Amino acid sequence: MSDAPRIISAERLVAARPTTLFALIADPSQQPRWDGNENLARAAPGQRVHAVGDVFVMTNVGDRVRENRIVEFVEGERIAWLPSPVGEAAPGHLWRWELETTAGGTLVRHTYDWSGLTDTTRFARAQANTVEGLAASIDRLAALAEQLETGQSAAG
Repeated sequence: MSDAPRIISAERLVAARPTTLFALIADPSQQPRWDGNENLARAAPGQRVHAVGDVFVMTNVGDRVRENRIVEFVEGERIAWLPSPVGEAAPGHLWRWELETTAGGTLVRHTYDWSGLTDTTRFARAQANTVEGLAASIDRLAALAEQLETGQSAAG
């Protein structure tokens, strides 16, 4: 096994409200629109997440269907989930989003944590996730949220 870090994060300031950003993150059907890891294909609408214990289903590229169990949730501030093949226990990797209101916008932090992953057959795939991919997700999310807010402002 390599010495690759098992927890990676990216963050940046986004010129959008936390509520706008969180709405895009907590609605799985929106996630493929901003996924910088190029891993998400589609999710059925109507799966908006509201609490710890909620589960949403996502189809990844290659038609791999995953259940995603919410393990951290604070509306507008933090959401994290553990993915797993449908009907199986989570193998131990986690995706987290944290939003913090700051002067000038929202500090967005995206983390991939595979420190709990014990299945060595999954290590190579876990290591393929990069800070650059996380940053690309934030950049795409930011562009979408900023566009939505600009459209809302122009319409309001």
